[in-house]
Amino acid sequence: MSKLLAIDIDLSPQLFDTLRELVASRTAFCLLDQRLNTSLKQTQLAQLGATHVLSAEGEARVDNGREVDEQIGVVMLTSGSSGSPKAAELSWEALEVSARITSTALAIDEPSIWVPILPPNHIGGLAVLLRAAFGFAELRWTLDVARAPSQGATHIAVVQAQAAQLDLSKYRHVLLGGAKPPKTLGTNVTATWGMTETGSGIVYDGVPLPGVEVAHWEGELLVRTPTLFTRYRDALRPTSLGPDGREDWFPTGDAGMVEQGVVKVFGRIGSVITTGGEKVWPEQLEQVLRAHPFIHEVGVTSVPDSKWGQAIVAVVRSSAPLNLEELSALCEAKIGPWAKPKYLLAVPELPKTANGKLQRARLAEIAILEIVKR
Repeated sequence: MSKLLAIDIDLSPQLFDTLRELVASRTAFCLLDQRLNTSLKQTQLAQLGATHVLSAEGEARVDNGREVDEQIGVVMLTSGSSGSPKAAELSWEALEVSARITSTALAIDEPSIWVPILPPNHIGGLAVLLRAAFGFAELRWTLDVARAPSQGATHIAVVQAQAAQLDLSKYRHVLLGGAKPPKTLGTNVTATWGMTETGSGIVYDGVPLPGVEVAHWEGELLVRTPTLFTRYRDALRPTSLGPDGREDWFPTGDAGMVEQGVVKVFGRIGSVITTGGEKVWPEQLEQVLRAHPFIHEVGVTSVPDSKWGQAIVAVVRSSAPLNLEELSALCEAKIGPWAKPKYLLAVPELPKTANGKLQRARLAEIAILEIVKR
């Protein structure tokens, strides 16, 4: 067993130097979300089970931390289909395989030089750093993302909101993840599909990477891949029966199908909202909003958005007029900045079933109709 070191450092060359040392020494680590306040970071530490934390002040021991097995390299939070945070353990072997096959898939004749801009506490951002830490790529640190290709940068990984804001036309390869991609992509853009449990993207433009198997069974996408996580901190890795009769497939929780070797992803099995590459569960956000003294009832849904993929809509029945900025600040403080509603709708009644349950499909229809009028 070995310690688990939580890294509390901003995305920077200093962070990369730290990660490179941890890779060389095979010291297990996890990363704290730098967008969170101190209280929420403490919650993350407990969820990850870190034994030590490294910050600008140095390294300190964490009370009630739990060691990890020697082969584990990274522990990362992933909410999964239930919305409850889970900590996934990924082995050094899986991480290195992921770095190698993704680098090989994107290489042409020259080394890939990446500009890191995604949060490293998510697997897509960490994967960029690990490709370089394992020696399969290089990094270019710059604040001017659009001009980076003129300085030698060739690759970048982004989510849809960033792709809508930034000029990425000069990059050789742009990896796009975090949400269902738009119908039209630039010739240099590769749409990816994967998750924390698969060690980053494992399907590029609908095609599984070498060594990756994807199948569908009863409407759900299943995977077998050498990049797969080992287990959750508090639970074994789930398995599922697949179309070949074997029970060693990992159920992804995504609806989809595989036709003639091409993977088609329909979306999450459930009501999760993906906005700007971040997952938000309506039930969690509703619980936060119900704490507002003027809100009697609330339902959270989303509408399609060209920039964010999905934009969060809070539909409320309240005793007084509400301020969207106030509600957004509440959601940011309790969950994070990605959970801020983009729209606020006041209604006399929320749609419910006969037994009092919220009709989410009808709620989404109401939100779309009302926002289209604006």
